[in-house]
Amino acid sequence: MATTTQTSTAGVDRFADLHQALTANMASVIHGKSEAVDLVVLCLIAEGHLLVEDVPGVGKTTLAKALAQSIDVPFGRIQFTPDLLPTDVVGVSVWDRSNNRFEYRPGPVFNGIVLADEVNRASPKTQSALLEAMAERQVTVDGLTHKLPSPFMVVATQNPTDHEGTYPLPESQLDRFLMRISVGYPGRDAEIAILQDPDAGAVAGRLDPVLAISQVNGLIAAARTVHLAPALQGYLVDLADASRHHPSVSIGISPRATLALQRACRARAASRGRSYVVPDDVKELAEPVLAHRLRLTPEANVGGTRSAEVIADLLARVPVPAAEQP
Repeated sequence: MATTTQTSTAGVDRFADLHQALTANMASVIHGKSEAVDLVVLCLIAEGHLLVEDVPGVGKTTLAKALAQSIDVPFGRIQFTPDLLPTDVVGVSVWDRSNNRFEYRPGPVFNGIVLADEVNRASPKTQSALLEAMAERQVTVDGLTHKLPSPFMVVATQNPTDHEGTYPLPESQLDRFLMRISVGYPGRDAEIAILQDPDAGAVAGRLDPVLAISQVNGLIAAARTVHLAPALQGYLVDLADASRHHPSVSIGISPRATLALQRACRARAASRGRSYVVPDDVKELAEPVLAHRLRLTPEANVGGTRSAEVIADLLARVPVPAAEQP
């Protein structure tokens, strides 16, 4: 028994060390945004996709580039525009005259980290080209299914203040994103550091990798084994149920959302050197994982209620079970 416990402790310590190395490498070019960097890494480990909603110029692209470079996976960027076609995302079959057959040419979605820049500027038909890739990690073209690499993560961006010429993401697509975060403006000291290092965005594409692909996949597999007590699983279900009856909510948290929160909590617990989830993991991740999945009532929208406020209210109302260590 002692040997098993020692092995387990060594495993979570190793996990925490690798997580720290990855976040520190990314933070070297993303000044003053340690929380955002941490959430990006947790999203990757939890096998999710990320929606970064913020104004231009705060480092959204740099964040995605730094992640791809730090784990040594191919990086693909898709600039979403109104004339972008689904084949520009997933690829197309082209007639090969020399071999007298069609040859499939993969699109930019076949990369480890895919930046979907200004995703809400493309038509709904093109946006939907990402749905199968995000949900099932594969694409189907001309009846043939092609598997995507592992790890695979979509980092989509959109500007929440400029709605001219945009197509709002439907709930079905928002639900495919494990987290929605905002980078935000840097603090004064961080912005001074940016001025002193104006080429940080270019440097992000030349960072030295700190994790191999096999190590990233190992972290993903290890996070799946983190213990989540039945009482905490009940807490997740109670939060979801409370959202469905909240007076400001017309569409509450789905079972997919509770599964997403469970995965994220397991990744956070392991990154903190624990082999089990505690209520604080749920509280810290509830807003980025759940807020974008709620649809508020028209009255709540008119009154200026925000989804984050509803999540805070749910956390305050739903009783927290006692922390349980296996």
